Amino acid sequence: MQETQQIPQQEQVIQEETPKKRKSRSSCFSGMAKLLLILILVWWFNNCTIKITKENITSSKVNNEIKISVISDYHASEKKFSLKNDYVIKKINETNPDIVCVLGDMHSNNATESEKEKSLSLMTDIIREGYRLYFVLGEHDDRTNSYISEMEEKGIIVLNNEKKTITVGKTSINLYGISNAYFSPSFDLRNEFDIDRKEFNILLAHIPMYSDYEKFGADLTLCGDTHGGIMQLPFIGPAYCNDQFFPGLRSDKAEIYDKGLFEYNGGHIFITAGLGNYIKEKSLPVRLFNRPEVALITISPD
Repeated sequence: MQETQQIPQQEQVIQEETPKKRKSRSSCFSGMAKLLLILILVWWFNNCTIKITKENITSSKVNNEIKISVISDYHASEKKFSLKNDYVIKKINETNPDIVCVLGDMHSNNATESEKEKSLSLMTDIIREGYRLYFVLGEHDDRTNSYISEMEEKGIIVLNNEKKTITVGKTSINLYGISNAYFSPSFDLRNEFDIDRKEFNILLAHIPMYSDYEKFGADLTLCGDTHGGIMQLPFIGPAYCNDQFFPGLRSDKAEIYDKGLFEYNGGHIFITAGLGNYIKEKSLPVRLFNRPEVALITISPD
């Protein structure tokens, strides 16, 4: 009789435990779905939304406030997750700049004709908004004379190793623009241009080469190219910069010029994180804690 009574008790225990196991599995799948949704939202926010980065400097060489909007590295793409021209222009309008400086790599070196047209359309649409636009070439841009001529015909001012003096308000500014170049040890930018240090000088260059630009001595140098280090990792820094992966693990972090405003002797260099990603076929953007940006540099009288 005792054995007969124990069998129903065991069955009752099994019946009571079974729903608990099912509930646990359901809770696990629900948690995984929530985590996946959070990861998708984090990815979307970091790659598909544009922030406005603001920096301020002062100088005794300017007589009025000057606002410069800076964009770079658009890598115009027809892929689904690429930024749209209208969205970029909306952000530029929010900065309400006096001039717009475009620092190269507006399309990729494997770009289709439609992708090249997208990058051209962005710049011409900015001009139609009423802004003066100054452009320097990056290593990805089409560097043929015919393409440069096409840009100039559309009103894009290409500074291809050239100097241009402009006036903003009551202030005269010298803009120096160089095409993308890795300098040899013997190269000296001071031999390419005469620079009047009594006036406010701005150098536009795609690749940030800190020591070379410091020697040149512009009051402000604007650069792109780095994509802000692609991913910014807590306590580690950029995933890729200075031709190194995770340079923060190998060198002095003070020497890593990934993005932002840095000082040098006699001036500043600003490196924008840029707008796009160099996306190969079937790949997705991979920015992390480093959103695409439109930068606004404000220069005020000292």
